[in-house]
Amino acid sequence: MDSSDFTESMLDQLPMERFWDIPLYQWDGFWYRSYHLQATMALRSQYIARDDDIILASPMKTGTTWLKALCFSILQKDGNAARLNGETVGKTEEDDPRHIRDPLVDNHPAVYVQTLEVQVFTAKPPPDVSAMESPRLFHTHLPYTALPDSIKTSNCKLVYITRNPKDTLVSMWHFFNKLRTPEQGPYPFEQAFESFINGVSHFGPFFDHVLQYWNQSLKSPNKILFLKYEDLKKDPKGEVKKLASFLGKPFNNEKEVEDVIWRCSLERLKNLEVNKNGIDPWVGMQNSAFFRSGIVGDWKNIMSKELSERLDQITRQKFKDSGLHLEI
Repeated sequence: MDSSDFTESMLDQLPMERFWDIPLYQWDGFWYRSYHLQATMALRSQYIARDDDIILASPMKTGTTWLKALCFSILQKDGNAARLNGETVGKTEEDDPRHIRDPLVDNHPAVYVQTLEVQVFTAKPPPDVSAMESPRLFHTHLPYTALPDSIKTSNCKLVYITRNPKDTLVSMWHFFNKLRTPEQGPYPFEQAFESFINGVSHFGPFFDHVLQYWNQSLKSPNKILFLKYEDLKKDPKGEVKKLASFLGKPFNNEKEVEDVIWRCSLERLKNLEVNKNGIDPWVGMQNSAFFRSGIVGDWKNIMSKELSERLDQITRQKFKDSGLHLEI
């Protein structure tokens, strides 16, 4: 099954498991919601990558929104943000970039950096992405093996971000609980844990997803930049500079770096009016659901010692001999 001719009846041929009571279907080793899988088939058959495309990739709940904001802001620096929005707020002799109208004030980062299989190719009909100006900036949750061949073979760049699995799972648990009614209450964490370690989650298995991009980044470091959420938290200046250089948009001075970090900080974004009260039209959730604590080690507030040790052991086993280490 690898074409845009995907139909609902084809789901009957695929293994199905439930995650948060949501049916997920297994295709080529990974788990998808039905409409994400349909969009993936359309994407694989219709998307033609350009050499100057930039594709962001991530498992769910590993820093996706932060990465979208950072890459968008880096590409819009040097005054492009002002031209994009056509407005300035305030004047200063030093032309402080913080006084330039920031598009992130008006919309959630997902409006500017859309996820191919969640937003772009779920539209009916999908937009004509070939008509978009270059460089095109998109995001995907797809595993590397599910990407269109043109993304893999062209000179386009990929930026991947991941996070330690314990914080990933806890963030996912909080996020999907937003879909539950007060009567239902939170989904049992132990059940979420078992699904996660068995690989049954949106675009999971998590470990396979991470290893695919990690291994490809080792083979093609000029094409794939592999980032860790924890490194961004620990050394935002160093990591954002590395990101900007990879995108071909190096900073001219420290002030530019600090401005991008400030614009994209969790505290700023979560307190913008659009993110406090807006609704994501694609997922049907409040924008505020995408901005919670962002703390490294937040898993300690939810996960028992027993479950933590189990996940640590699985993580060590999965990443053994790979050269990859995620904080656990």
